[in-house]
Amino acid sequence: MCGIVGYVGQKQALEVVVAGLRRLEYRGYDSAGVAVIADGHLETRKKAGKLTNLETLLGEDPLPNSTTGIGHTRWATHGGPTDSNAHPHVSEDGRIAVIHNGIIENFAVLREELTAAGVTLTSETDTEVVAHMLARALPAVGDSLQVAMQAVCSQLEGAFTLVVIDPSQPDIVVGARRNSPLVVGVGDGENFLASDVAAFFEHTRNALELGQDQIVTLTAESVTVTDFSGNPVTPRAFTVDWDASAAEKGGFDLFMLKEISEQPKAVADSLRGRTSPQGRIQLDELTLDESVFRDITKVVVVACGTAAHAGMVAKYAIEHWTRLPVDVELASEFRYRDPVVGPDSLVIAISQSGETMDTLMALRHAAAQGARTLAICNTVGSTIPRESDAVLYTYAGPEIAVASTKAFLTQIIAAYLVGLFLAQARGALTEEEIRGILQDLNDMPQKVDLVLDTVEPVRALAQQLSTATSVLFLGRHVGYPVALEGALKLKELAYMHAEGFPAGELKHGPIALIEDGVPVVVVVPSPRGRAVLHDKIISNIQEVRARGAVIIAVAEEGDEVITGFADHVIRVPEVPPLMQPLVSTVPLQVFACEMATVKGHDVDQPRNLAKSVTVE
Repeated sequence: MCGIVGYVGQKQALEVVVAGLRRLEYRGYDSAGVAVIADGHLETRKKAGKLTNLETLLGEDPLPNSTTGIGHTRWATHGGPTDSNAHPHVSEDGRIAVIHNGIIENFAVLREELTAAGVTLTSETDTEVVAHMLARALPAVGDSLQVAMQAVCSQLEGAFTLVVIDPSQPDIVVGARRNSPLVVGVGDGENFLASDVAAFFEHTRNALELGQDQIVTLTAESVTVTDFSGNPVTPRAFTVDWDASAAEKGGFDLFMLKEISEQPKAVADSLRGRTSPQGRIQLDELTLDESVFRDITKVVVVACGTAAHAGMVAKYAIEHWTRLPVDVELASEFRYRDPVVGPDSLVIAISQSGETMDTLMALRHAAAQGARTLAICNTVGSTIPRESDAVLYTYAGPEIAVASTKAFLTQIIAAYLVGLFLAQARGALTEEEIRGILQDLNDMPQKVDLVLDTVEPVRALAQQLSTATSVLFLGRHVGYPVALEGALKLKELAYMHAEGFPAGELKHGPIALIEDGVPVVVVVPSPRGRAVLHDKIISNIQEVRARGAVIIAVAEEGDEVITGFADHVIRVPEVPPLMQPLVSTVPLQVFACEMATVKGHDVDQPRNLAKSVTVE
């Protein structure tokens, strides 16, 4: 979850590293720190709190000029967010500076060994042990930082990305990765390491993937990759296709507002090029033969948080179109309950970053059971796509705000495309039916745009309800995962109690939460395609309204019945029932964003959260 940047080249390293950290602050903002090599010495500065605190410190106590440096933004795991626990950590002899993302699970044993050997540790972190271990390993390996890293990594257990520098080797940066993201940026007379391409793509679009248990050594002119045993490895090259403006706010006050506004384009981009001139689904990234999909008898979606809600939406569509059973599993629970999957199972892992540790471990467990695996991901070259049998990339572009918005909609689109591909391979839908559904999907960017044109009343409503201490969300069918997502956004951003429920479950317990004045957001099914569900949810509204709830209905244009039962109606365009989440989610994103803004919270970087969860 932490953000990591390393640089060696001709530019001032501090400027490159701090700019990279600014782009990665969404990954962690409990503390930040930098280290550079100048005149044969290490110079470090670090500070608890957000990056701006470090920048203030650097203004008061500048670092000398340097062309080699590393930087870190921290999401605290071992030890609280203090100056002493901030990275980089430096060895006792001042020779090694190390930054780290992940958790070293055997750190306690290693720490005891170092203490017994007379080493004094000054922080509570697991990271500091690596600095001391590297310093002690260097003399035994001829002072080669790369070989010392190999020796130390072989003793570490858990998930880690490590990046280190040594002033006795001032033109080298060395990194290592296991179960944690690290990518190389290849420049002209300069090279970069980062946990995300966003850190360096203003300098270069050329990147290299680093695989599991690999070590990389950078100079300004070279990139050398080995495995932990020292065997040479040839990394896969790829090109970053974002433009620099994609990671800027572009005139918006918040990244989240910008990303909400980008959803029509993100949906359109994720649909583009997915069909042949004959109207057949063609998913070029799916390297599995179509015959494999014909043999599938079960689909399992593994994901976390918002991605899990996208999987829940997808379940309704995939089951409807293919008649295959679909289970949606929280990735953090999946491998711990002995799930039943095998060669006839398709396990779909959904992750915006492609580095979500719980999802990665679930994917590996499924693969070990012989299941076919497919990744839905927004980040090219990340771990989950690399370790899957097939991948379908979304094209949401960079998502900087911690709370996911456009990633959610594009994950639904991608999962729907997988469902249609399965239906096509199995003959479960006719070509005409598939063309009709594709046309509905292709209409969605315009429909989402219409929602965005009419959300000002949603902002006003959020301001009106800003003193509420609890908000409940109800939905049926695909409206249920939308209710869960709406509640999650409010929890993430407004730091308030919010719960999503299937509306039919009210009578089985949740109705006890209703008291006078409690806002209840109801995602209303269409009265056209789901008349029975519409009638049912009207009854559910009546149940909570009779107990004093304030009803906020998200309902389609033309549904006049709802006006007699709701205190507030948020209108969305008419769409087919399975497409409703793509429009009904958007006003709930705006509602949560405005509610948090009114409360004075940091919308883009909510407390205790990081964008990419790279630890279990």
